[in-house]
Amino acid sequence: MKRSTVKELLRATEKDKQVLLKGWVRTRRGNNQLAFIAVNDGTIIHNIQVVADLASFSEEEMKRVTTGSSISVIGTLVESMGKGQNVEIQAKEIEVLGDSDPEVYPLQKKGHSFEFLREIAHLRFRTNTFGAVFRIRHALAYAIHKYYNDKGFFYLHTPIVTASDAEGAGAMFRVSTLDPKNPPLSKEGEVDYSQDFFGRPTNLTVSGQLEGELGALALSSIYTFGPTFRAENSNTPRHVAEFWMIEPEMAFYDITDNMDLAEDFLKYLIQYTLEHCMDDLEFLNKMVDKGLLERLNFVQKQPFERKSYTEAVEILKKSDKKFEFPVKWGLDLQAEHERYLVEEHYKRPVILTDYPRDIKAFYMKQNDDGKTVRAMDVLFPTIGEIIGGSQREEELDKLQNRMKEMNIPEDELWWYLETRKFGTVEHSGFGLGFERLIMFITGMSNIRDVIPFPRTPGHAEF
Repeated sequence: MKRSTVKELLRATEKDKQVLLKGWVRTRRGNNQLAFIAVNDGTIIHNIQVVADLASFSEEEMKRVTTGSSISVIGTLVESMGKGQNVEIQAKEIEVLGDSDPEVYPLQKKGHSFEFLREIAHLRFRTNTFGAVFRIRHALAYAIHKYYNDKGFFYLHTPIVTASDAEGAGAMFRVSTLDPKNPPLSKEGEVDYSQDFFGRPTNLTVSGQLEGELGALALSSIYTFGPTFRAENSNTPRHVAEFWMIEPEMAFYDITDNMDLAEDFLKYLIQYTLEHCMDDLEFLNKMVDKGLLERLNFVQKQPFERKSYTEAVEILKKSDKKFEFPVKWGLDLQAEHERYLVEEHYKRPVILTDYPRDIKAFYMKQNDDGKTVRAMDVLFPTIGEIIGGSQREEELDKLQNRMKEMNIPEDELWWYLETRKFGTVEHSGFGLGFERLIMFITGMSNIRDVIPFPRTPGHAEF
C-alpha cells in the first residue's frame, strides 16, 4: 500500500478507505480501552489522530508508542467524532519503526525556549514553531525562483570562493590548503599564497554582486541566490556568519526601475506566502507574533513611501524621539532610525535613496552633486533595512577615481572595469537577505531561528 501523508489525509474528501500512515508520535492519551495517538510527519502543522482499540493490540507493542517514537499505521480513514479535526484513523495495525525513550526525549508536551531549542537544533524541526518556519522558508525559496523565472531573469551561479571583496568590508573567511602550522613563507616572512591551491589569497564570498553584474551586462537580467559569509564577531539577533542572499542585477535599469522591482518583488513574496502557507502563518500569528497577519496584509497592500536620505535625516532631527545613536547628515542610519521612519512617521514601508557617497560602496552611481550616490535601502517594520541596492556606476573614469579614493587596487578588479570599456550601459541591482525576509514573514525575532543550522562566533555545531 502506498503511504499517504498527514497533509493528504487531512484534506481527503473520500472517507471509509484503508490508508497507510507513517510519522512521529506527538502525544498519546487515552484510557484502558482506547489510545488516542497524535501523529505528525512534517508535511503540515496539524496532527492526525489515530484511534487504537487496545484490545486489538499487544500491551508490549503499545508500550513502545510514546512521544517521539516513529510508527507505521494501517487503518481506516473515517469522519472524526471529536472536535478540532474532520478525520481520524481507526487503527488496524500499528508498527513501531523507531523507539523513543520518554524519560530522555527532550521534546515533551510543554513550552520550550528558543534558546534551548537552538541547543538541540537536530530535533527542533519536530516542534510546531520550527516546522512552520522551515516550511515557509521552503515556500519562499520556491517563490523567489518562480518570480524571476516568470519575469525572464536568468539564474546565475556566482562563485562561493572568491579573490574579491565586493563590500570592501574585509571581514571574510580565508580559504586555504596551506599547512596552518608550517605555511610557506616569502622572503619578507609573510605567508606565500603563491603556493596555495589557487595561487593567491582567496575567501568565502560576501556577495555575488560583482560577478552578477558581468552576467547582466550580457543577459540583461539575472539573479543570484546562494550562501554568503561574513566573519564579523557579532552576536546580535540580526547577524549570523553564514546566510543566504538574493541579488538581482539588471542592465538598462535606473534607480527608479530598481525601486519598482524591489517593491513588486517583496509584495509578491508576501502574497505568495499568504496564499500558500496560511496554516503555518495562523499558528505563528497565535503563538509567536499576534500582529503578524495584520502586518503582512498591511505591507502587501500599501504603496512604499519613497524619500531621500537627506529628507529622512531632517525628519529624524525634528522628531521628539530620543534616539540612542546620533542623527547627523553623513552618518549611516541605525535600525532605531529606520524603524521610526517606518513604524511611527510614515506608518508604511519606506525606500530611501541618495545616500552620502562616503558611507557607501565604490560601485554606486555618483550623483551630480558630488556628495551623494544613487543608493537605495528598503525599510520594513520590525526589521529596519531589508533590501540594500543601487544604480551601479557605469562610467569608467568615475569608477576608477572612486576606487583610488577608497584604496581598492584596480589590478584585482580589472575584469570588472573592462565591462565599462566595452559597451557600458546603465544598470542596477540590489541584495535581499533571505533570513531577514523570513524573520519578517514569520514574526521570529532572532535570525538564528530562521536558518536551519546557525553559524555564529564560537558556534558551528551540527
